[in-house]
Amino acid sequence: MSEVALPPLTRTLIVFFAMSAAFMNQIDTTIANVALPHMQGATSASREQISWVLTSYIVAAAIFMPLTGWLAGRFGRKRLLLVSVAGFTLTSGLCGIATGLDQLIAFRLAQGVFGSALVPIAQAILLDVYPPHQHGRAMAIFGLAAILGPLFGPLLGGFLTDSLSWRWVFYINLPIGIMTLIGLSAVLPEQRDSRPNRLDFTGFLALAVALGALQLLLDRGEMLDWLDSNEIRAEAVVAVAGFYVFVVHSATARAPFISAKLFTDRNFVISSMIGFFLGGLVYSVLSLLPPMLNDLFGHSTLQIGIAMAPRGIATLIAMPLTGLLTGRIDSRLLVFAGLLLCALSMWQLSELSLGADDWLVMSGGFIQGIGSSLIFVPLATMAFATLPGSLRNDGAALSTLIRNMGSAIGISLVQALTVRNAAVVHSRLVETLHRDNPLLALDHPDLDLTLMRSAASIAREVERLAVMTSYIDTFWALLVTSLIVSPLVLMLRVSRPSKSRH
Repeated sequence: MSEVALPPLTRTLIVFFAMSAAFMNQIDTTIANVALPHMQGATSASREQISWVLTSYIVAAAIFMPLTGWLAGRFGRKRLLLVSVAGFTLTSGLCGIATGLDQLIAFRLAQGVFGSALVPIAQAILLDVYPPHQHGRAMAIFGLAAILGPLFGPLLGGFLTDSLSWRWVFYINLPIGIMTLIGLSAVLPEQRDSRPNRLDFTGFLALAVALGALQLLLDRGEMLDWLDSNEIRAEAVVAVAGFYVFVVHSATARAPFISAKLFTDRNFVISSMIGFFLGGLVYSVLSLLPPMLNDLFGHSTLQIGIAMAPRGIATLIAMPLTGLLTGRIDSRLLVFAGLLLCALSMWQLSELSLGADDWLVMSGGFIQGIGSSLIFVPLATMAFATLPGSLRNDGAALSTLIRNMGSAIGISLVQALTVRNAAVVHSRLVETLHRDNPLLALDHPDLDLTLMRSAASIAREVERLAVMTSYIDTFWALLVTSLIVSPLVLMLRVSRPSKSRH
């Protein structure tokens, strides 16, 4: 597919349908979260059992995403994308009509397999249909799907579940998938390697085992109390062993599963590293705010959506503008400014208290929406600026996988940090609850801890204060992370790619 051979209308249609495929996949990473309690009741499952509805999808996508580059080269990008969209749409419908937990998990597993290629192939297509000097615009369009999808997923899922039923979080994919399948069949030209590489099955198997075990560890670690669980210890051992075999095999194989040429491109490596932390910074906050607003501030699903809406609005505004700025302003300055804005947003959130209103959440979200846009677009552009076109499929799959793993690791770390720190803070606060404490006597002169009602009231307040303090500490940790990552920007190179690099 040439970057300049396509008529404008054809290019617009290709972009629209490719982005609808990516957006559909990205929404599904979070849309089912809010419907889990309803699924649990419908399938008579326990809390641990119903969590496999999310885990199965995430693990399957993580395992098969690295295979995208080889599949695209072997069978053709168009054929792979059409099969992926058709399979994703079909399995979405099957999830909606599932009558039991076993069926639901099996169909979600298949949905993850088919959905694994949608995002990286969409990114590779956009880089091909736009000429190099417009790659900033292309990545701005791609970023809208990559960032807004997981952001709006819970809001859409909550609306569909409350208005219709939990099954509609899957049925919603049917009209989008059918439209996308018909559109791509009509407008997307075929592209495949003239001499596709043979599959390095050993490398793929080792990486698949390692990624699957790591994703299971991250997804179930907090529920099973991490290394106190035999399952988590076993998954940790399998993940380490899998990565070890993969690295050793890749270093000695003639044609490794992931091309070593990707790791010789400095911009791709550094951009992927920053993308790893970006995934953690953005999605870990998204995982913290809804339970905080619900548990500590008593917000409904609608109120949570309103409080988090400025984040999406900022992304919608800033992403296209950043696409226009990329190439006109040093991309490193944009990324650096974005990281500083992310740090500023975490400082805003660290000012929260139990008596605060939604302004800090809304303003902090708006600032991070702008910051993440300033990072994502130029970062994605620089990652592929010096990468040969023949490596775009592999590069898109690997960079997406790294960003997703950053999200998974970041979410698990902040959840564990928040829960454990809340217990520590609670213990310290309880130590101050005695009659000789002058501050307690000043604030509550009539408090009598021997009365059941008074003791229960103060216990609830201590619990809320401990959790709020823990959230604030986590926001500070994310602020520091943003500042620590920022020097990596200095290692990036801004270069103008040659139009012949394809």
